[in-house]
Amino acid sequence: MGIIIEPKPGTYALILSRASNARTQVGRLGTMQLQRGYYVYLGSALGPGGQRARIAHHQKLSTRPRWHIGHLRAHTRLRSVWLRYDGRRREHEWARAILKVKDATIPVPGYGASDC
Repeated sequence: MGIIIEPKPGTYALILSRASNARTQVGRLGTMQLQRGYYVYLGSALGPGGQRARIAHHQKLSTRPRWHIGHLRAHTRLRSVWLRYDGRRREHEWARAILKVKDATIPVPGYGASDC
């Protein structure tokens, strides 16, 4: 990616893209229809290794995905990472801001969101 990510806590956004439509199996959620376009996945990394460790994990493709993002990453290209270093979880506030963007949608309610 070309950026240096520090091992500090914070909130991050993965900017992903998909070039064509596809269907994928996502654990207990079942089959998900992926549309061509951009996806934003929000998360926080407050534990050991902070954002450096978490984003490094998301950069790799998992052969046996455990979390929703692993399933999504298998079918998308990681374009960019946005981050903010601090000890607060900001993904909810960022999600509210993103939903104000014209044409932004939640393609699968509950996808990735175990706490909201």
